[in-house]
Amino acid sequence: MKRRELLYAVLALLGIWLIMAWLVDQPILPSPTDVAVTFVEEIISGELLQHFTASLWRVLVSTMLAIAIAAPIGLILGQSKRLDGLFSPVIYLLYPIPKVVLVPIVLLFFGIGNFPKIVIIFMILFFQILVLVRDRAANIQPELVNSVRSLGAGRRALFRYVYLPASVPGILTALRQSIGTAVAVLYIAELFATQTGLGYYIHFNGSTLFDYPAMYAGILAMALMGLGLYFAVDWLEHRIARWQFVN
Repeated sequence: MKRRELLYAVLALLGIWLIMAWLVDQPILPSPTDVAVTFVEEIISGELLQHFTASLWRVLVSTMLAIAIAAPIGLILGQSKRLDGLFSPVIYLLYPIPKVVLVPIVLLFFGIGNFPKIVIIFMILFFQILVLVRDRAANIQPELVNSVRSLGAGRRALFRYVYLPASVPGILTALRQSIGTAVAVLYIAELFATQTGLGYYIHFNGSTLFDYPAMYAGILAMALMGLGLYFAVDWLEHRIARWQFVN
């Protein structure tokens, strides 16, 4: 996406927001200017930055864990039809289940703190990465594998030079598709048994303090976090999977 197009989209959204705030004319929908001022004030005070850091840390840790565990399993299943046939029924049963419905169960089992929030996001990313990496590995052309084998490559070399590079786009695609869902579930998870995180910040300011500009500042921070992660994945894809963009 070009920067000019992105700028036009941002200006259009701000214009719609400004018009809606003028039409509603209620405290529940402050103007973009009021929210921007509050956003800057909350950042300077450190309050919003503290909650942003807590949420970002949870997302990053769960993402790294999901990649480290799901990607190797996906590669193994993609290479072995026998193992894939054994575990596919389980995957197909668990994959479509909305992980957000498991939030109360996870909190009951693991209690308060960061760990249950990380577990919830991990579950979302795990299945996305596992399925896409498995499918990428399974769909590698046999001619490519046989040609590398003919050069004397063993299983380790095949993994390093064939299956792993082929799985990288699948991992990045899974992350791009899951970021929005992961951030949304993070918001829900941070409503329970915690006093840190953007989910708590948004809910506390909106439902307890009725500080609507601060609430929208928290929503803006969560949106920026999601966008930042999305563009970070896009940047990584262009850096480590350049062959996809060669005409």
